[in-house]
Amino acid sequence: MRVVTWNLWWRFGPWRERQKAILSALRDLRPDVVGLQEVWAADGENLAEWLADELGLRCAWAPSPAPERWRRRVPDSDGVDIGNAVLSRWPVTESQTLLLPAPAHLADGRMALYTRLATPAYDIPFFTTHLTSTPDASGVRREQVTALARFVSRWTGDTPHPPVVTGDFNAWPDSDEIRLLGGHRTAPAVPGQVLHDAWDHADPSAPSATWTPARALEPAARIDYIHVGPPGPAGEGRVRGVRRAGDGPVDGVWPSDHAAVVADLTEGVAS
Repeated sequence: MRVVTWNLWWRFGPWRERQKAILSALRDLRPDVVGLQEVWAADGENLAEWLADELGLRCAWAPSPAPERWRRRVPDSDGVDIGNAVLSRWPVTESQTLLLPAPAHLADGRMALYTRLATPAYDIPFFTTHLTSTPDASGVRREQVTALARFVSRWTGDTPHPPVVTGDFNAWPDSDEIRLLGGHRTAPAVPGQVLHDAWDHADPSAPSATWTPARALEPAARIDYIHVGPPGPAGEGRVRGVRRAGDGPVDGVWPSDHAAVVADLTEGVAS
């Protein structure tokens, strides 16, 4: 099973040209499940739904409750929504959203989206999220990760496949907020719940930065993640490999200001 997470940079930059580049990159990857952040929708168009239709996948979309915070940053964006989405090869039988906690001055509608994906063999609990981006807001992100971990625990446990948690965490791998998920460097946010960073299975020499591959405005960093719970009894969800993708221009156009992360997981039993 191929899992992708990607922040699509909303309607920033040459978004129409980027739309085609995003599709081209995803088409080459042939993913089974995709977690998307900063997805736009406006005037009857929805980027995630369009991508799903072009790729032959299903789509679940969750708009932010505070798009006005984003619209102030981009000219001619009145009426444009922003949100998270999941694209899936399998039917989406359930979905729920969680508004992540944030103080008033940072409350721009960051969310987590849960979907339940029905494969022929078992269900997959799949999540995608987008945490606060302010550099000095590690404390806020710790609260958001705690809320996210509780949200994950609420919707998992009755299927052999471990939860898969994707997204733009806006946090370095050694940050306090990321350590809350793993449990081996600090106590996990939810006792007993462990979510492994899939990048632990990457080639150590492979480029890892997912932030600013297209722009050299800030130090490059890995801030986008695929986290997976311990494998199921038949190896369901075991990470077989992980790498970066979407990290170069397509026909001269950068798809996003983030690179994607791609992980191949063991399905355990034939689907």
